[in-house]
Amino acid sequence: METNPVGKYAWTAKVGEKGQIVIPKEAREVFAIKPGDTVLLLGDTERGIAIVKNDTFMKFAEAILQAQKPEEKRK
Repeated sequence: METNPVGKYAWTAKVGEKGQIVIPKEAREVFAIKPGDTVLLLGDTERGIAIVKNDTFMKFAEAILQAQKPEEKRK
């Protein structure tokens, strides 16, 4: 029986002596994170840290930049 709301997940990871963490296998599968991928860590001192795939974030950032252009200059 699923206890998490749809699309919401929680995992734990221990921080090693060098400050490294391992992203749990299920999390890597859900978010299609593969060896060699770059991830972006976003931090908020009140809310914590979020990990985002860099290419996903770049697509989001590009969409924001495109939305800021006058309509006739959009791709």
